Amino acid sequence: MKRLLPALLLLSGICAMSAAHAEKTDATKPTNVEADQMQYDDVKQINTFIGNVVLTRGSILMKANKMVVTQDPAGYQFVVMYAAPGSLASFRQKRDGGPDQWIDGQAERIEYDDKNEIMKLFSKARMRRLENGKATDEVNGEYISYDTRAEFFTVHNTASGDSKPGAGRIKAIIQPRATDTKKAP
Repeated sequence: MKRLLPALLLLSGICAMSAAHAEKTDATKPTNVEADQMQYDDVKQINTFIGNVVLTRGSILMKANKMVVTQDPAGYQFVVMYAAPGSLASFRQKRDGGPDQWIDGQAERIEYDDKNEIMKLFSKARMRRLENGKATDEVNGEYISYDTRAEFFTVHNTASGDSKPGAGRIKAIIQPRATDTKKAP
């Protein structure tokens, strides 16, 4: 139990991933992690969860086969989620700004840098903005970098983060925004 407390304290900061437009109340919610196994290295500040990993904190939901969480001396976390072979790791979080607005993503590997609030999705990457259960915007590529503070996406056709001719194409679907259809008399 003594060793479990530092692990739980480490996890409490994982989902301070609340972006500027993400659900603000998530930061005040407890973090819950379920997995088949957990390993914690107190000296190196590394927590590893293996097997059907599910992390929840408020509206945040993360799923992976394996999740490795490291913490720097300042207390910032770096999270790496790995998918099982033939599967994808995923995350989903409610956004502020409406009753049913979400952001979700999937990839073979997802990295989150708590200090810079950057989410990186590697290999078979996809991110979507959802409103009322429908995708409003969607991007697909081999690599997506998502600045959660600015809600800014960068999509590339290679997992190295650069774009190369002939390496495939990225795909984006951008839905028109609702406009006021009432006409003045």
